[in-house]
Amino acid sequence: MTKTSLTAALFAAALGLSGCVTSDLERAGIGAAAGGVTAAAFNGNVGTGILIGAAGGALCDDIGFC
Repeated sequence: MTKTSLTAALFAAALGLSGCVTSDLERAGIGAAAGGVTAAAFNGNVGTGILIGAAGGALCDDIGFC
């Protein structure tokens, strides 16, 4: 499995699990982990990935995504 495929699979798994949690804080934690792992896999800024992932996880139910 290539690095990109593995990263995509991990991100999809984290996104799927984010629907199982009930609070914005739990979804933000899962989003932060997924964002950090994705940023690290693509040699990006991990801190920025964590912030974007946390915001996306916390807000995904507000926009009807999860």
